[in-house]
Amino acid sequence: MPIQHFAPPPHVKAPPLSFATRVGDLLFVSGIPGFDANGALPDGFEAQFANVVVNIRRVLGEAGGTVRDLVKVNVLLTRAADVAAMNALYAGAFGPPPYPARTTCVVQALPDPKMLIEIEAVASLSR
Repeated sequence: MPIQHFAPPPHVKAPPLSFATRVGDLLFVSGIPGFDANGALPDGFEAQFANVVVNIRRVLGEAGGTVRDLVKVNVLLTRAADVAAMNALYAGAFGPPPYPARTTCVVQALPDPKMLIEIEAVASLSR
């Protein structure tokens, strides 16, 4: 089965990775931080979360999917204090129910010290 790769947007200085890869009906979305359209990382959590969602929706769209196709999401936060805000924002961005399965972890750090959130996901594009 061939593997289809989806590159990061040209403005994002990404490490050596694909933003997503598709094998059959499964799309694996790499951990996506909150970079904006200019490749900058805003200071606030809400702005970073919004950018993550925009980037996830973009790569899903390129692959022919939507957030309704997500089956598993992993959320990495660098501050436990952001969990409640993330849950509220997540409900609006990935709802209405039913939501994909999800794991949320508070981690010590992400690759850039300014990163407050990173989300990775798996989608099923069989519909």
